[in-house]
Amino acid sequence: MRSVNDAPRHPSLRDAAPAVFWLDDLQAPQPEPRLEGHIECDLAVVGGGFTGLWSALLARERNPSLSVVVLEARRVAAAASGRNGGFCDASLTHGFANGISRFPAELDTLERLGVENLDAIESTVRDHGIDCNFERTGMIDVATAKWQYTELIEVAEAMRAHGYGVDALDPQAMRAQVASPSYRGGLWVHDRTAIVNPAKLAWGLRRACLDAGVRFHENTAVQRLTPETERIRLTTVHGSVAARRVALATNADRPLLARVRPFILPVYDYVLVTEPLTSTQLASIGWGNRQGISDSGNQFHYYRLTADSRILWGGYDAIYHFGNRVDVELEQRAKTFDKLAEHFFATFPQLADLHFTHRWGGAIDTCSRFCVFWGTSHQRRVAYALGYTGLGVGASRFGAQVMLDLLEGRRTERTALRMVRTRPIPFPPEPFRYGVVQLTRWALDRADRNDGRRNLWLKALDLAGVGFDS
Repeated sequence: MRSVNDAPRHPSLRDAAPAVFWLDDLQAPQPEPRLEGHIECDLAVVGGGFTGLWSALLARERNPSLSVVVLEARRVAAAASGRNGGFCDASLTHGFANGISRFPAELDTLERLGVENLDAIESTVRDHGIDCNFERTGMIDVATAKWQYTELIEVAEAMRAHGYGVDALDPQAMRAQVASPSYRGGLWVHDRTAIVNPAKLAWGLRRACLDAGVRFHENTAVQRLTPETERIRLTTVHGSVAARRVALATNADRPLLARVRPFILPVYDYVLVTEPLTSTQLASIGWGNRQGISDSGNQFHYYRLTADSRILWGGYDAIYHFGNRVDVELEQRAKTFDKLAEHFFATFPQLADLHFTHRWGGAIDTCSRFCVFWGTSHQRRVAYALGYTGLGVGASRFGAQVMLDLLEGRRTERTALRMVRTRPIPFPPEPFRYGVVQLTRWALDRADRNDGRRNLWLKALDLAGVGFDS
């Protein structure tokens, strides 16, 4: 049995550094000093990822007199916000299909709000001069089997009815966009996805927050949350913060509120990045429109080009560890890296001589409905936004807006949404949780190998309103 610390065996991974490509950057900002002593503020934000950064920046934009402090356990963007594929999507519901199945009555509103949210992110990037390689290229869902293409055609009609601009691509048209012998067609959704360098986006938002007067304390893990008469106290190793309001943006880390823990399941996702492609290699695959790509299986890959013409390739395996375990040791998994490399060269055999330079993993905050949920505690002095399930680069800004609305007691179009007012179904306790996840992974793999046909277990989950995906 291979250890998590084993080196990958695929020849293309021989020199791949066990490091995050986005974070492996000499321009990464130096961390702000850790918290020493005791301070007070109007709003304390726990977590320096996208949700926390947007919460801090938007809070200051709403009220420039507000004192805001961000507490980050490691460094800004060190976790999911700096480890993802860099797909900044307009969807607030983890995709059209998930949205229409869970929130059909308000889907059009959610879609409009999602596009407005993406537009606002693009405006922020422009207005603050954030150099994050923001490219609004759109997204292609590719079919690698006939049954997937049939489903994509059906989805395309439903999308058009809800205002999407989509092109259904037959095999020839798909390969004219990106050349792969595995493609059986595709669905190109225009203008609703941007590809970005996520670490640079996070660092740019951090700089915008600092310029707006937000205080940061990195390498400052919050150990506990304690209500006091008029404030909430956040205790750290070397001090504490007494805040009037608290926004919790902790992603897959263990929630500070015990009541939230049954709703979050940390799942590890893994990513590879190639060396830069030569002009000849680029010509062999096309990809002139630089769209983000995801294939259409239940266990799917996602991939895109970087600014310097590398290919980022991730997904497929989604690994849950017993007891909601989150550990730095789990960020490397040789077995998965070898599998991803094999799948990459099956998709692009013309790139057989290409090598990977980086390999890494990270935990995603999965919930049973696949998209963000919210809540409050302690007389609405504490709010949280969790459960993005891997599509939070864009949705995190909306998540922050809702958190601020809830903390301010504002009734808005956002807080009236059923999506905001309801929560997902909780996961069962261990050992049933682990068993359910493993059984579901097996069933999804079997469906992919059986023309998409879902067995009784997956049908039962569908009826119960519980989804699992890679």
